[in-house]
Amino acid sequence: MTYLPFHVLGEERDSRWLITCDHASNTVPPDVNGGSLGLPAEDMARHIAWDPGAAGVSIGLGELLGAPVVMSDFSRLVIDPNRGEDDPTVLMKLYDGTIIPANRHVDDAEKERRLNAYYRPYHGAVARMAARRDDTVYVAIHSFTRQLRGREPRPWHIGVLYGKDDRFAQPLLRRLHAEPDLCVGENEPYGGHLDGDSVDRHAIRPGRVNVLVELRNDLIRTDAQQWAWAERLAPILEEVLDAAQL
Repeated sequence: MTYLPFHVLGEERDSRWLITCDHASNTVPPDVNGGSLGLPAEDMARHIAWDPGAAGVSIGLGELLGAPVVMSDFSRLVIDPNRGEDDPTVLMKLYDGTIIPANRHVDDAEKERRLNAYYRPYHGAVARMAARRDDTVYVAIHSFTRQLRGREPRPWHIGVLYGKDDRFAQPLLRRLHAEPDLCVGENEPYGGHLDGDSVDRHAIRPGRVNVLVELRNDLIRTDAQQWAWAERLAPILEEVLDAAQL
């Protein structure tokens, strides 16, 4: 069976929504150092290798919103699809205190090979699905760790990230702030968007309505938790889009 660096679920679904999950998987393809980055299993299970729980939430949102879902099938440590190709962090050699052994001596030729084999096909799939309608609403789902090594715990349950285009993010933030049990971060735990990242590339530059949602990964560990968050967020997203008349 041929390895594909991405999955598209519900390609036939025709709603305005498009759900993407850049860091859906911690897979290391077999032609990258024999399928291993030289890290123990416990490190590959950490947030440094992927966004735990984000894929399950993305799949649930796709089902509930009638939206296609595009998910990567390679670890962010192989090559990070949520970075511009020229970003120095697109291929990480050290992340949250952990050295990535198989990346320590990667040269430009290997970086280019990984871009061609994994990164560019994934972005080709996202671009194709985003272009299927003129009124696509682009929703990127990510997760974040509660605490980086040597840092204070992060209080947020959910974060809404936006850059130059906040048409959807701002009303979504207001709606989430109305939820009494949620600690909501605005451009937290990360700020806005970077030039060349996925939202910039597929939504901001083409002028598509967009938002990036970050969920704290200890809240979406199980299938049940992931489905519960999808059930909670789907009607909120629809409500906000309808009210904003975007």
